[in-house]
Amino acid sequence: MRTPIRLFLLACLFTLSLAASAQSTPPMNYAAAATSKFINLPVLPPCMTLSIQEGDPAKGPLVVLAKFKPGCIVPWHFHSFNERLLIVSGTGKGEMKGGAKPLMLKPGDYILLPGKGIHQFTAVTNVELFLLSDGPFDIHYVDPAGAEIPMAKALKP
Repeated sequence: MRTPIRLFLLACLFTLSLAASAQSTPPMNYAAAATSKFINLPVLPPCMTLSIQEGDPAKGPLVVLAKFKPGCIVPWHFHSFNERLLIVSGTGKGEMKGGAKPLMLKPGDYILLPGKGIHQFTAVTNVELFLLSDGPFDIHYVDPAGAEIPMAKALKP
């Protein structure tokens, strides 16, 4: 008789755990591209705008929709956390220090830029892309030798 009681209690616990996990599921997040509000960040070139789709840039992780004008360059820099880019429209050039050949990125292309990996991005045409960061957003500009430089020097026209 003890086995049926154990099975009953086990079934009750299982049901309660399913109910608890269902209640803790976050709601679906929807961000319509057509109504996204784009802003310039002072730490980035003025030729690009961003719309935060999910997350808090100060706390991370986050998802950003970014737009670049043709010829826009985000000069050599690195981030503390991994960054992923998914090209939605346009053509851009991604470059990474360390011997990797420059990549011409087109719609549907994906690239992982490891944290602390020095890279730069150039918009060949108008570009729209999703940027995903594993942590809070930061940007550290560097000179051609890889030494960190002030933002004002990196973004000087």
